[in-house]
Amino acid sequence: MFADYHVHTKFSDDSAYPMEQVVKDAIAMKMDEICFTDHVDYGIKEDWDYSRPAECRRRNGPMNVDYPRYFALLKELRHTYEGQITIRSGLEFGMQMHTIPRYQALVETYPLDFMILSVHQVEDQEFWTQDFQKNRSQKEYNERYYEEMLGLVKACQDYSVLGHMDLIVRYDENGVYPFEKIHEIVSEILKVVIADGKGIEFNTSWRRYGLKDTTPSVDILKLYRELGGEIITIGSDSHAPAHLGSGILETKEFLKSLGFRYFCTYADKKPLFHTL
Repeated sequence: MFADYHVHTKFSDDSAYPMEQVVKDAIAMKMDEICFTDHVDYGIKEDWDYSRPAECRRRNGPMNVDYPRYFALLKELRHTYEGQITIRSGLEFGMQMHTIPRYQALVETYPLDFMILSVHQVEDQEFWTQDFQKNRSQKEYNERYYEEMLGLVKACQDYSVLGHMDLIVRYDENGVYPFEKIHEIVSEILKVVIADGKGIEFNTSWRRYGLKDTTPSVDILKLYRELGGEIITIGSDSHAPAHLGSGILETKEFLKSLGFRYFCTYADKKPLFHTL
């Protein structure tokens, strides 16, 4: 089973990759399954204004997925490429504690197979701009990041896996914060995830970003396995043709070396286990 479970298209404001071209490229790569997971980041991005005519619905600033067009095109592509590839519908939720109700409404409204819970910002402050880290010590912004994640997994059931769990590392200008200092809270997060029947993601983009460790780190992966975690998806976090499917086959072998036996795909929000 060759599947990519973290894929962005032009429905995400940081990608120009047309959805149908992604499907064609995945078929050319002999991919069995693909899950589209375009961005929704309430608190930072706006929804389209569906009370207005189609040509006037876009608001100023960064936008979330145009949901009606997104799900309509997914349905069309499933029909067009039936028998060539399995296409799953997903979204990547850039969730914060104060935005949980808006994501719950999305899950109740649209036909989703898979939802990635990612922490992209805290207190409506972005990591990649350094707004969140500004005026905080490395200890403060790392601990605050994981506190938000712990609060989210305790409060919310509307997700499938935690995405790129230690994302803050990518944007930490002070280097990697020592794992032993976050071990306790990460362990608590993972225990909740496992108890709730949720999972984590292995995000293969770590090489693309020049990181020295995997995403999440080997320490987090080992801890998850030691705690009994079995649900794990593999995604490239693709935003462009060169990213699609990148590192997925090698990741399977790596996960086996850490003691994992399966990786997962999803259908109708339920994990399906495949032998590594």
